Amino acid sequence: MNRIDRLSAILIQLQSKKVVKAQMIADRFDISLRTVYRDIRALEEAGIPIGAEAGVGYFLMEGYHLPPVSFTKEEAGAIVIASKLAERHADQSIQHHFENALFKIKAILKIQEKEYLDNLERNIKVLTLPNQPSRNNTFPDNFISDINTALAQHKVVGFEYFSTYNQSFTHRDVEPVNLCFYSNHWHLIAYCRLRKAMRDFRTDRITKLQINEEHYTPHNSSDYQDYLNHLILGSDLRKVVVRMDKRVALNLNDQKYYMGLIEEIDRDDEMEMVFMISHLEYFGRWLLSLGTRVRPTEPTELLETMKGLTAEMLQHYHNQPPDNNN
Repeated sequence: MNRIDRLSAILIQLQSKKVVKAQMIADRFDISLRTVYRDIRALEEAGIPIGAEAGVGYFLMEGYHLPPVSFTKEEAGAIVIASKLAERHADQSIQHHFENALFKIKAILKIQEKEYLDNLERNIKVLTLPNQPSRNNTFPDNFISDINTALAQHKVVGFEYFSTYNQSFTHRDVEPVNLCFYSNHWHLIAYCRLRKAMRDFRTDRITKLQINEEHYTPHNSSDYQDYLNHLILGSDLRKVVVRMDKRVALNLNDQKYYMGLIEEIDRDDEMEMVFMISHLEYFGRWLLSLGTRVRPTEPTELLETMKGLTAEMLQHYHNQPPDNNN
């Protein structure tokens, strides 16, 4: 990127936030802090009213606004891809807002760029794998936009939450801490006043959500990170290593990530695959489905588990009575 384009991009970045740290600019454009300082001076010399607060960052003075920005077709194309992901992985409220935003973007594009986006939209799809869990349609799943508002304004949220453990609803008043996506679902991580602890709430099990007027003091980020590490990584995960034929490895697709893959190493004709798992027998039964071109190498207990499962299957089929109908 040449300097003129970078200066324009820095100006847009300054308008996008209340305060922008010099390090954020440096990281975005992969430049030194000294170059950032020179670029800011160049913008000031061009008449741009930029304020600075020591130890905090730069900001545009109140009342200054850039003219409406335009998008390149590549930038608009990236937004189309994001909208396709939103269709599959966001709730109805976010899908609605994204659709409106895309209409506004299209409105300022040239005819050729609109045709470019139309072609992209027709030829980009986000597919669901056959073994991928489907969405639960029992609840409206229409509250992510409200949760965003509560997070930004530090407001307490109340809702009815369905527990699959006892198949019943409980009312919860929570202090939202973070919204995250994992295991094909959006999850609200929040301090639950009923349980007096951090809890994980799947958004598609929430109903009757309301934003209260009460504000709360944001929790320490370390509290959230500690809880999330415990939630996702768990406390009883163990490392297993498996060697498998490359043809088998290539056909696993996303299935290997669902099973806990963290690393793949090319070993000539084989792939060495490292997993973090919580249940040895469950993992062993999955390996059995991959046939004989798979061999566990670590830990020894996994190999013993595989032998036991194989013997169990052999005994099962050995005891099956013959089919006398043939």
